[in-house]
Amino acid sequence: MASTITFRTDEPTRLALDELTADGKPVSAAVRDALVEAAARLARTRLRAEVEALAADPRDRADAAQVLRDMEQLRAW
Repeated sequence: MASTITFRTDEPTRLALDELTADGKPVSAAVRDALVEAAARLARTRLRAEVEALAADPRDRADAAQVLRDMEQLRAW
């Protein structure tokens, strides 16, 4: 279901929209693409922070090392 969102642009936003629509892309498509890209970037940032936190957790690192040792014992060759 599509919905309409209205917002006020400031000068940097207007310039960004001008850049994103310079090739003829409709403003609504440029805004949709920018929102999807921003959400994906935020998800990657959050995931990166979670990975870094896990990598810095000595207990988690010890657990991972134990799993690798256990897997090595199951190796066929």
